[in-house]
Amino acid sequence: MAMGRPREFDVDKALDLALQVFWRKGYEGASMADLTETMGITKPSLYSAFGNKEELFRKALDRYVDGPGGYVQVALAKPTARAVLEHLLYGAADAVTDPDHPPGCLAVQGALSCGDAAESIKQELMSRRANGEEDLRKRFDRAIAEGDLPAASDAADLARYISAILQGMAVQAAGGTSREQCARSPRWRCEHGRRLRARRWSDFRRVRTLRISFGGTPGGSANPATGPQRR
Repeated sequence: MAMGRPREFDVDKALDLALQVFWRKGYEGASMADLTETMGITKPSLYSAFGNKEELFRKALDRYVDGPGGYVQVALAKPTARAVLEHLLYGAADAVTDPDHPPGCLAVQGALSCGDAAESIKQELMSRRANGEEDLRKRFDRAIAEGDLPAASDAADLARYISAILQGMAVQAAGGTSREQCARSPRWRCEHGRRLRARRWSDFRRVRTLRISFGGTPGGSANPATGPQRR
């Protein structure tokens, strides 16, 4: 039986390069010429190894979730709600402003505005963001059941609110906001020695805004930033 011609490029390296193109230009903005030139392969080689452009994007997105976006799963595994949020927010600030990668978040800006040809990718990203919010809701439900959050807390509202913050940070970073600015954008209050607490405010559209207090920044130093004030 005749053996097929072996590939003459590193598939993993090529996928990493494709990820950078999609991250920088978005799904529609990344042309096949952009992809093949950056990956250093021909169109036939791309189709043979990855399928079409849509399949390549999905593989690159999986790569993103397991790589630069891996801080999310690490955060969800933290033992307390405070630790979850602290790791999530600071991890996001680091990830969306990492100088080794394009600014922002592929899962947020990959296909925010697109034509009909990219509708399936837009829906894919929306679905993944919704799944991420649901994972966060489940983690907060667990925190409520364990007494780590007040019994009256609304896990769904809190997850929706934090998701809005994370997506906003990604958009800000894509526009040039620095890591320091992104880290302060949620304006969470750090008060040494106090556990996370959440208090309902008036609605943030349909989402109730929540006031969040942390015991301290990573490394144990206090952060004097104050949370948003409501009258």
